[in-house]
Amino acid sequence: MMRIDILSLFPAMFDGPFGDSITKRAIENGIIDIHITNPRDYTDDKHHQVDDSPFGGGSGMVMKPEPMFRAVNDVLAKTNIKNRRILLMSPTGKTFTQEKAKELASYDQLIFICGHYEGFDARIVEHIPDEEISIGDYVLTGGELPAMVIVDAVSRMLPGVLGSEESAPTDSFYDGLLEYPQYTRPREYEGMKVPDILISGDHAKIDAWRRKEALRVTLLKRPELLETANLSEKDKKILDELRESIE
Repeated sequence: MMRIDILSLFPAMFDGPFGDSITKRAIENGIIDIHITNPRDYTDDKHHQVDDSPFGGGSGMVMKPEPMFRAVNDVLAKTNIKNRRILLMSPTGKTFTQEKAKELASYDQLIFICGHYEGFDARIVEHIPDEEISIGDYVLTGGELPAMVIVDAVSRMLPGVLGSEESAPTDSFYDGLLEYPQYTRPREYEGMKVPDILISGDHAKIDAWRRKEALRVTLLKRPELLETANLSEKDKKILDELRESIE
């Protein structure tokens, strides 16, 4: 079981995303165990203040170090899990990828630190997390949504979470390529037909078609991914043919 701890000033935000669908089933099946900790509970003033104005002036408020250090230390003391990773949700972090999702799935515990306001006191950033992670080059009002995204992506990598063990390896980005096109019934709808190869029953040919289509879709939509994708010599030959046909 993977334990997931999330430090957030707004615990109720997680009720919906974690109360439905695949994440809910993963919790019910004992694959992941999610705990939300509110740093406000670790303040010692009557107003439970977790932020303050920045030294040197400036707009906005900055999250204070004491509540966050206390909250994290309490989680660490209660769980005492060695194979863990502490993640700070931040627009200045490295961009989250499928490779990072697979890496994070190898830990027994993930601890997410979600900020708000104008950011964290620098001592939090420098001394608490193992790494900072961003989900894209834009700014959100807090770290809760990025934490939800990462939990969802990492959970899908854990054995038993998806209905089929083959689902994750065929996802877009899993092996560096976008996913091939998928079809279901009916075989024809308003003149639009399912490719004959998919109903041929020849699984070797189907696999070859899907690989070629994954290469084609990636080439057309996200060609930069091909620079780092794990490509065989056969893949490279197919790409050359696809480029010629496109030109």
